[in-house]
Amino acid sequence: MLSFDGKDIIVDRLKWFEVAPEGAKALFGVHHYVTKGTNLPEELIHLIFLRVSQINGCAYCIDMHSRDLRKTMSVDRVTLVPVWKEVPHLFSDQYRAALAWAEDVTNLSVTHAPDEAYAAAASAFDDKDLVDLTIAIAAMNAFNRLGAPFRLPVAAKA
Repeated sequence: MLSFDGKDIIVDRLKWFEVAPEGAKALFGVHHYVTKGTNLPEELIHLIFLRVSQINGCAYCIDMHSRDLRKTMSVDRVTLVPVWKEVPHLFSDQYRAALAWAEDVTNLSVTHAPDEAYAAAASAFDDKDLVDLTIAIAAMNAFNRLGAPFRLPVAAKA
């Protein structure tokens, strides 16, 4: 919503997936690979999707992946994902390594994916799973860069 001369203006945004269906199909193909074609646990995938979306500020993806996670994870744990480092007892070593790697890869321009972060992720995942995890992070970053600027609507109600 924009304000102009004291009046609120709602700006309708494009439905990116309708405007560019072939691009959407390609991106959803990567999503399908990550969610169905890897050995990564479904809960871990949604955890990574949520954390990346929180960093990128994509309301639609935060809403969706919070809902997905609440199917297998307590509300307390989902609520504390943004501060996972402060509550290490709530997340396994592998989940913490994945969250740290997701943050470093998502904030690549700042972190440059340091050797320490890579070593921690590589110690928690075998080679294929680490590549698949990184593909999952990259895919969610791509979705966030469409969902946030095109303001996809959330399912949450007041």
